[in-house]
Amino acid sequence: MDAGDSRIVVTLLGSGTPNPNPQRFGPATLVQAGGLDLLFDAGRGCPIRLAQCGVPLGRVAAVFLTHFHSDHVNGLADVWMSSYIPPAWGGRRSALRLFGPPGTARMAHHLRGAFADDIRIRMADEAVPEEATRIVAQDFAATGGIVFEEAGVRVTAFEVDHGVHIRPAVGFRIDHGGRSVLLSGDTRPHPNVMLHGAGVDLLVHEVCALPAALAGRPIQQAIADHHTSPAEAGAIFAATRPKLAAYTHIVQIAAPGVPPVSLEAIETETRMVYDGKLVFGVDLMRFTITADGVAMDQVA
Repeated sequence: MDAGDSRIVVTLLGSGTPNPNPQRFGPATLVQAGGLDLLFDAGRGCPIRLAQCGVPLGRVAAVFLTHFHSDHVNGLADVWMSSYIPPAWGGRRSALRLFGPPGTARMAHHLRGAFADDIRIRMADEAVPEEATRIVAQDFAATGGIVFEEAGVRVTAFEVDHGVHIRPAVGFRIDHGGRSVLLSGDTRPHPNVMLHGAGVDLLVHEVCALPAALAGRPIQQAIADHHTSPAEAGAIFAATRPKLAAYTHIVQIAAPGVPPVSLEAIETETRMVYDGKLVFGVDLMRFTITADGVAMDQVA
């Protein structure tokens, strides 16, 4: 995509959870607009998915973080360090830009310290320029606001609720060329999602399903209480009326002897309150947003 293209292309690089799953990598979403490749969260395996999308790591213009849970950031060091390796799949020559809520700059500082030996070795052995090894990190306010505006692409962060101890936590809305997409981040139902999601072309939202047999069990109930149920997500979709709603970060809680709620059952519960277009995201599912609507395919 070039800078004059009015499309937004959204690819789910990872639609999973902390659970190690080769079919569903950790949370990460690629948004391509205005000639920019923007990465939202950097979960486990996202450099592999970027390669499958044909996006060199050195071409990632900026990374945006929703919060600091490990499953959303444990691929960040890989994205950063692999991007400054010289071959074409890396090749970064300038600093990686990183945006996130308070704590992001501290993380970047300590990453650089933790991997100082790799930086030293690559610079000496492979002539990697020092600038390419840098991370330019910018904390934005926990309450959000416009955090990025470049090449006609606007990124707005907004506060969400992932639990009393998981603060800050944000979601993002991306606007370009009259098109829009909202990424909920990890959250319980929050009015900001409906405020910023009203009428968007694509609304990508997390979901968590708790089997009735596990309701009230401390560990499983605590997980569910940090997320959005299918019925709650359906109500959000019904209120915002996106052209297309998509689930990602699909949490299917289970326990020995208690199977997870099926995707079919999650859809049935969602459909009790929402009658619009809905898809269950999978890794490498791609959405192309144009004036004609939202087209969907799968990266080969």
